[in-house]
Amino acid sequence: MEENDKIIFEGLNSAQADAVRQIEGSSLIIAGAGSGKTRVLTCRIANAIASGAAPREILALTFTKKAATEMKERIAALVGADKARWIWMGTFHSIFIRFLRKYSDLLGYPEQFTIYDQSDSRAAVKQCIKELQLDEKLYKPNDIASRISAAKNSLITAGNYFNNPSFREQDEASRKGRICDIYDLYAKKCKIAGAMDFDDILVNTNILFRDFPDALEEIRSQFKYILVDEYQDTNYAQYIILKRLAMIHRNICVVGDDSQSIYAFRGARVENILKFNKDYPETHIFRLEENYRSTQTIVNAANSLIAKNEHRLEKVCFSQQSQGDKIEVLNGFTEQEESYLVASKIIDKIYESKAAYSDFAILYRTNAQSRSIEEALRKRNLPYRVYAGFSFFDRAEVKDMLAYFRLVINPKDDEAFRRVVNFPTRGIGETSLNYLRDCATSKACSLLDTISLPDNVLASFGLKNAAISKLRDFAAMIMEVHNTMEESDAYNVAVEIGNRSGALLNLKADSSIEGLSKFQHVESLFN
Repeated sequence: MEENDKIIFEGLNSAQADAVRQIEGSSLIIAGAGSGKTRVLTCRIANAIASGAAPREILALTFTKKAATEMKERIAALVGADKARWIWMGTFHSIFIRFLRKYSDLLGYPEQFTIYDQSDSRAAVKQCIKELQLDEKLYKPNDIASRISAAKNSLITAGNYFNNPSFREQDEASRKGRICDIYDLYAKKCKIAGAMDFDDILVNTNILFRDFPDALEEIRSQFKYILVDEYQDTNYAQYIILKRLAMIHRNICVVGDDSQSIYAFRGARVENILKFNKDYPETHIFRLEENYRSTQTIVNAANSLIAKNEHRLEKVCFSQQSQGDKIEVLNGFTEQEESYLVASKIIDKIYESKAAYSDFAILYRTNAQSRSIEEALRKRNLPYRVYAGFSFFDRAEVKDMLAYFRLVINPKDDEAFRRVVNFPTRGIGETSLNYLRDCATSKACSLLDTISLPDNVLASFGLKNAAISKLRDFAAMIMEVHNTMEESDAYNVAVEIGNRSGALLNLKADSSIEGLSKFQHVESLFN
C-alpha cells in the first residue's frame, strides 16, 4: 500500500474504511451521531484523488460554510493544499450561485445579481402587501414570506402557485386568498431589481437545468463525483437538482441519518434519504454505528427513543466508552417550576462537587423559554451568559454599508436603495419615496432608474423639485462609483462609498462607546 493510502486509512474502523474505499457508483452512508462522518467524507474525497480523480471533477455539498471549510482543511492535510483548492466544495447555495452567475443571461438576470437575505426578503414582501392595500394584521409579512419560501422549496413558482390545489386550499381556509397576488408582485419586483432570495437560488438552478439542457450537460459533464453531507436535511428542490446532476454517471455518495432529521419546518424531507436506494437501486449501503462522542447510557437512551419511529433506516448505535452517569429526568408542571428545578439542581451540584459555574450548560428549544430560566437564575444569584448567536453581518451599521456596496454593484437593487437612500439623513421624506415608488411601479423599472425620468414625469406622481434634486444627487453619487469600480480594488471602493455617502462621517460624529463600536465594526468590514 502506498504511503498516501496509509495516511488516508489510518485510524479508521472497518465500517469507515469500507465507506472510504468505495469511490465508484452510488453510496448511502448511514451515519449515527458522533460516528465520524466528516472524517469519512474527507477521507473518501482524498481517496478518490489518490486513485486518479481530478480535484475539479469532485463536487461536495454541505449545509454550512463551517463544515465545508473544515473538510477542505482536512483534505488539504491529506493530499496537499495545491490539489484541495480545486475541489468544488461549499454549501448548496454558494455552489449554485456560481452556476447561476455563469448562465445568468439565460435566465434574464445580470451576472452580478443581488442576493436578498431574510430581512431584505421580508421588507420586499411587506412593501408588496402595502402596495396591494392588504391588511397587515391578516397578511403578516413574516408569515407570507415563510409561505412563499415553502412554495419555492417545493418548486412552485409565482406563475403556478394559484393552480396548486394544496396551497390554494390552505390559503382559502385561512382567509388569505391574496397570497398568490403577493407572491406574483414579489417575484416581479425581484426580477426588476436583478435580485434573488435564498430560495430563488434553488428554484432558478432547477429552471436552468430544466430549460437549458446544454448548460446542464456542461455542468454535469464536469463533475464525475458528487458527495452530499446531511442528506436527511435536503428539501424537494435540492433533491431534484441532485437527481439531474447525477442522472448520467449516477456517481453520487450521500451521508446522513434519518434519526437526526429535525428541519421539516424548513422544508426538509426525510423521505429523500429513506428512498435513496429506490432512486439508485445499485446503491452500496454503509452503516457507521459506533458513537465516539457519548457514553453507552446516552446511546442506549437514543436507541430506545428512535426505535419508536415506524419508517427508518435500520442501524444500532453503540459506544465503547464507559457506561456513564444515569440520565436524570426532572418533571415540572409549568415553565416556572421547570426553571426552578434547573436552578436548584445547579446549586445542589455546586455544593456537592465544588463545580464551577462554567461547568453547566442549559439548552432550550426556543428563545421564548429563556425568560423564565433567566428569572430563576437571577433570583438565586447564579451568574450566566446567553449565547444568542448575533451575527456580525446582522448589525445595522454593517448591513447599511453592505447595502451601499450592493447598490453600487447592482443599481437596480431596490431593497438596498430603500435601506440607504436616507442613510445618512438627506431630507428625502417618506412621502417623496412613496411617490417615487408609485412612479417606479407604473413604469416597471427600478427606483434608481426612475430618478432619471424627466422632471414632468416625476412631478406627475407628486414629487417636488427639492426632492427630485436630492434624489438625483444621490443617484449620481451611486452611478459615479459604479462606473469606476472596475478600476479600483474592493477596499478603495468601500472607502470611497463610505466617504462620498457621508456614512463614515456620520458614524465618526457619534463619540459614545456604542458609536465607537459601530465605527470599528464598519472598519472591520472594510478590512
